[in-house]
Amino acid sequence: MLRTNIKRVFKSGFLNFWRNGSVSFTAVLIMTMALLVVGSLILTQALLSSTLAQIKDKVDINVYLATSADESDIMDLKKRIESQPEVLTVVYSSREDELAKFKAKHENDELTLQALDEIGDNPLGASLEIKAKDPSQYEGIATFLDNQKSDNSESVIDKVNYSRNKSAIAALTNIITASDKLGFAVALFFAIIAFLISFNTIRLTIYMAREEISVKRLVGASTRYIKGPFVVSGLMYGFIATALAMLLLIPITYWAGPYTLGLGTGINIFTYYLSNVFSIGGTMFLAGLFIGSLSSYLAVKKYLRI
Repeated sequence: MLRTNIKRVFKSGFLNFWRNGSVSFTAVLIMTMALLVVGSLILTQALLSSTLAQIKDKVDINVYLATSADESDIMDLKKRIESQPEVLTVVYSSREDELAKFKAKHENDELTLQALDEIGDNPLGASLEIKAKDPSQYEGIATFLDNQKSDNSESVIDKVNYSRNKSAIAALTNIITASDKLGFAVALFFAIIAFLISFNTIRLTIYMAREEISVKRLVGASTRYIKGPFVVSGLMYGFIATALAMLLLIPITYWAGPYTLGLGTGINIFTYYLSNVFSIGGTMFLAGLFIGSLSSYLAVKKYLRI
């Protein structure tokens, strides 16, 4: 008996969907646009995350060491820095490495190179390039370095460039935090819009089927039996809208792919979409089904008062 009722509910839901073709088409179209925005936000977030990751990779603290510093003391300092929980990597660059970099940077500046030759000795000290696990942790590392310098009157540390990079690091931290919040807020906004549209579409469907519903009530149909077809229709809205949105993202990402790569984001959005199509599609599918079924259920409950 239960199996028969379930089959009837699904059959009635499918019939309602096709019978109200124009209403169903409108609901699917609007939900497709909403899910397309949700999918686009997922891809945009991926682009932003990739871009921020590249920026994060370029942000660091450089510790410039005294030219008189002994290498054993430098290695000891390097180990102490690496032992800090905030530190991701520490790269040592010797005096010779620094001189080679300086010459490469000024290879077209003959006056600078001549002045360097006239000095006769390497005026540059070694350096340590420090990368933190998170941009917000650079200040703690800088404080540790300042303490190392002040606690030792013969410190091998000449200067630290954190103050010069402080504003850039702070800006990067704020961008990461803001992007996460903004992405969630925009996705939530469009999900609510899609929900309200679907909700009102189901109301219209219920109004069009009011006589059929009255007959079902008269013959003693259960509450679930009356609600069921509308929920099935809502699920169909979500399923079809998800499929259409995923198909539309293929030509959109294909067109945008070369541009996203050229902007320095580090990824081709078309390649990213294809390689993550199941996770992106799954998120959109669950969102579509949730919006469609919940809006249908609440519309039936509120406006049929059953």
